[in-house]
This record gives sequence, C-alpha cells and structure tokens, in this order.
Amino acid sequence: MKPELPFYTDINDFLASIPWPGRTENPDFYCLRLKPLDKPQVSVYRPPFRRAFYFFALLFNSGKVNVSYGEELVENPDSYLVFHSPNLVYSFAHNNALEGYIIYFKPEAFSFFRPGFHKQFTLFDQLRTNLFRFDHDTFIELTPHFEAVFSAYEQSGEDTHLEARLKLLGLLCHLEGFALERKQRALPAGRQQVLMQDFIQLIESHYIQKRSVKEYADLLSVTANYLSQSVKQVSGRNALSFITERMATEARSLVRYTDMEISRIAYQLEFSDPNNFGRFFKKHAGLSPSAFRRQHTGN
Repeated sequence: MKPELPFYTDINDFLASIPWPGRTENPDFYCLRLKPLDKPQVSVYRPPFRRAFYFFALLFNSGKVNVSYGEELVENPDSYLVFHSPNLVYSFAHNNALEGYIIYFKPEAFSFFRPGFHKQFTLFDQLRTNLFRFDHDTFIELTPHFEAVFSAYEQSGEDTHLEARLKLLGLLCHLEGFALERKQRALPAGRQQVLMQDFIQLIESHYIQKRSVKEYADLLSVTANYLSQSVKQVSGRNALSFITERMATEARSLVRYTDMEISRIAYQLEFSDPNNFGRFFKKHAGLSPSAFRRQHTGN
C-alpha cells in the first residue's frame, strides 16, 4: 500500500515528530521560542508533511543556514518572516542555528472573537507559502511585536492564553500592514514575471501531486500554452523543467538524509513503482538511488 505523507492534525503530535520537548495544554495555540543549539547539527532534514493548522515565524539566522524556497536556494539569510496555511506540503532543512519566534494556531483560537476571522489575513495563502527576507535591523524592529504575544503567552493560564490570543490578533494586523508596505516598495513586475513567481510558489506546495503544466495553469486560471510561453520568456527555461527539478531535489534529499527504503521513497513521492522512480532519479542525479546514498553516506 502506498504510504501517505504524514499529516498532523494535533499540534502536540507535530511537536513530538520534530522532535521538540515542549507541549501545549491549549490544543489550538502554541508559541515556541527558538534558540540556537550550542553545537548546531549539520543538514537536519525533515521530509515532506502536512499540518492541519497555521504556522508563522519570525527567524534570525545566527549561523550557517540554507533555506530552500521554491526553486531558489538562499544561503545564510539574515532574517525572514514565513507564513504557511494548513494542508500545504512543507519540508525544511537547517543546522539548528536559527533563533526567533514560531506560532502555531488553529482557527478555533479565534472563535471567541469571530468565526472565520483568520481568513481575512492575506499573509496566509491557501495555495502557497509567503516568505519575506530582510536585514537584522528589520528583525529588531519586529521583535517587540512578537515579544508582546510571547510575554502574555508565558504569563497567562496554559489552558486559555486569552490575553496572548488577543495580542496575536494585533500582531497579525500589524504584519498585514508590514507586508503590504514591502510589496508597495517593490518595483512593479510585468504580468509574465508575476505569473512566473506564482507558478514557482505553487510548485512548492503541489509538486508531489501535480506533475503537468496544465494542472498549474488551471490553478493560475490561464491556458497551459500561455503559462509555458510566459515561463520561457521570463526564465529561458521550459515550464515542465521547474516541476521536474523540484521533484528531483526532494528525491535527492530523501535518499541522502533519511534511512527510508528506496521503494518507500518512490511510493511516497507518488511514482507508479520503484523502477520508474529509479529511472527518474538516475536521469537527474547521474546515479541510481542506492549508489547516490552510498556516495553521500558511506552506507
């Protein structure tokens, strides 16, 4: 039977899988202070998974960290904000040299205020991850707003955290304004450039289930031909190559950084059978999955 991607409906179940020692008494809300380890590990990789709750974070890199975002590899970013909606595919790799603030919440955390209130925040896109990179001065500027939430969280009753949830609403409103201001500062991009950016971000969320240009064109409400022509004009590359390369990147990470059997990796990435996966892998990595694993791990 084909294994499903891990899907975490409970915040504590997800924390146990990281693994993280802390737990929340409130099933709808958790604030996590992230601090760098004294001896950061190298290349910690978390394979793809989904969550049934919202996640966002303000992070500062105090060491050497590579962040994969769509087709872009960002080496040693200083600081960034990331917003992730429920049900999107997510994976990460880092060396535990990050510090900052992470917040997990379910829509029920706002039920005391107004049902569906969380949906007004455009930062949480149902189709893609939103990520904003900036310098350390901006991190320092945003820190007091997160501290207000975390101080209330740490000082209030663990079962409700009502004051912290109220301050969380204020924080999200502030970040909406922050994101809008940054977008307005950016140079205007042409329609095809914007389409290309949306295409890349959609690939990051759907690359396991969606393998054709047409599927992404449907999500973007354009024809497959128009999407292909736009991507080619902006990047000089075939649109399908972006989809395949994202899958190849994930395949290499799973083979290199996990001890999963090759057949299980093949089915998790939704290949029809391990032989088909092996041919795909060798075409893009130059080695069979087993040889690639031996080369990088010595096993």
